[in-house]
Amino acid sequence: MDSSEQLQQLYVLGFDLQTFDRFPKSIGVLRDGCIAFLVPAGPDAGLQILGNVGWRMGESLGPLVERNGRKVFLHKEEMIEATPERIAIMEKFTADLKAVLRGEHRPV
Repeated sequence: MDSSEQLQQLYVLGFDLQTFDRFPKSIGVLRDGCIAFLVPAGPDAGLQILGNVGWRMGESLGPLVERNGRKVFLHKEEMIEATPERIAIMEKFTADLKAVLRGEHRPV
């Protein structure tokens, strides 16, 4: 599946697509507070996730980490509590995104 088809399917599933000056070679994919950056996987290979999926924190992402025995989304010195609700939202975001990138999601 080519990248334009993948982006169209992501849009249909409610993902927002955005460019970021800090990441000029990637496309930001956002939904429900979560973010991932996508880059070309290679010729005719579609898109792949660059780095981690995480919580949107400004124009970047905070990956899920553990600090002092608790789960948080962390970007530099900024922390957001990783509540069970936020973790569930990120898991759904990640599952839907990966399904599209694998070619498993087809619009209804």
